[in-house]
Amino acid sequence: MKPLKEKVSITLDEDVVAQLRILAEQDDRSFSQYINKVLKEHLAKQKNQQ
Repeated sequence: MKPLKEKVSITLDEDVVAQLRILAEQDDRSFSQYINKVLKEHLAKQKNQQ
């Protein structure tokens, strides 16, 4: 069973989007998949710091 997903709309700075697109391509992921990965890693790091 696939994990539940929710569509959201956010506004990002152009330079951030450009950098994320490059990193996503280097990681062979879609833009959305890469952002999800980065956010999960950040949340895990925050949880470990508490």
